[in-house]
Amino acid sequence: MILTKRVLLALPFAAAAALTVLINVADRLHLRREHIAGYGFLFAAPWAWLLDRGWFGDVRSRWAQEFTAYAIILWIPALLCSGCALLGVAGVDFPAALVVLLSLIIGLLMVVVFRYTSDQKAIRLAKDQLKAHLLAVRLFQDQLPVVLSSYARILRCTGRYLRLAFKPLLFVVLPLTFLIVQLDRYLGWAPLRSGQAFLVKVHTTSPEALNEVSLLLPAEMKTTAPPVHVPVRDEVVWRVVAEKNGDYNVSIGVAGQTLSKAVVVSSGLSRISPIRLQGRFWERIFVSGELALPESSPIQSVEVGYPSRNIRFLGFEWNWIWLFFVLSLVAGFVFKSVLKIEI
Repeated sequence: MILTKRVLLALPFAAAAALTVLINVADRLHLRREHIAGYGFLFAAPWAWLLDRGWFGDVRSRWAQEFTAYAIILWIPALLCSGCALLGVAGVDFPAALVVLLSLIIGLLMVVVFRYTSDQKAIRLAKDQLKAHLLAVRLFQDQLPVVLSSYARILRCTGRYLRLAFKPLLFVVLPLTFLIVQLDRYLGWAPLRSGQAFLVKVHTTSPEALNEVSLLLPAEMKTTAPPVHVPVRDEVVWRVVAEKNGDYNVSIGVAGQTLSKAVVVSSGLSRISPIRLQGRFWERIFVSGELALPESSPIQSVEVGYPSRNIRFLGFEWNWIWLFFVLSLVAGFVFKSVLKIEI
């Protein structure tokens, strides 16, 4: 059953990839492109009522026209077919479908941004020179001076290629890092469920402050066990349960101060901040979605024990970042080939 699901999900993309390759190599293999294109139109036929070339506007450049044709005839239908299998046959939940869709979009955007922020001619020349020197190493293996000279040129060409790719990679990596951090708020952790017990952990600056810490809960929440003090780690832990869904704030009282921590109890996709920190700016950027605790407070952090989210895709359990990374890379290489972009 699992194998059947995987095949159903992969089959539309495999068909689109095969048709894309055949159309591009038809002349070399002495095949009639018209016949292969006919299979492409047949592949897109179930979605003809939905697809419209006018979505892309008045396209004039050759590479954009090719991209439009491949997208309308092959890849958008493949995405729609696989999406139906994903949501229907495979029974994949909304977060998994969202990761797949975002991966395809980001894969396309990455190669397009790289295309317009890089010197394509210089990159193509650097890659051709690198291939030539690698070929020289293989052809002249018995001539040591030629091999050593080729290795030196390979290093030089590699450095030149990395220099050419550095700037466009910055345009891709920096926004992508920010996007991943924000998406992790929604996809990295699952919200708590009503009736599900969870832990609230408070770390203090010293063991003496542990006895002064108190937990104040909204009416919809209650503790199910006495607090546990761990002086070795300057930590106090409560086990709490929420009676119904909602967005709550639990309050921590210490030394005449009251601090709050957001708690989300939901069955849907929600923005999650598992910890609230004092100071530690860069750590807060990546793991916390809340304001910093006051520097004068004896509390260093307040943490809520949200369960981590695993996304089921093609019969496997994935961390969403790994799934996003793999799918966006695959999509990027596919669009790179279709759009004839040098990377």
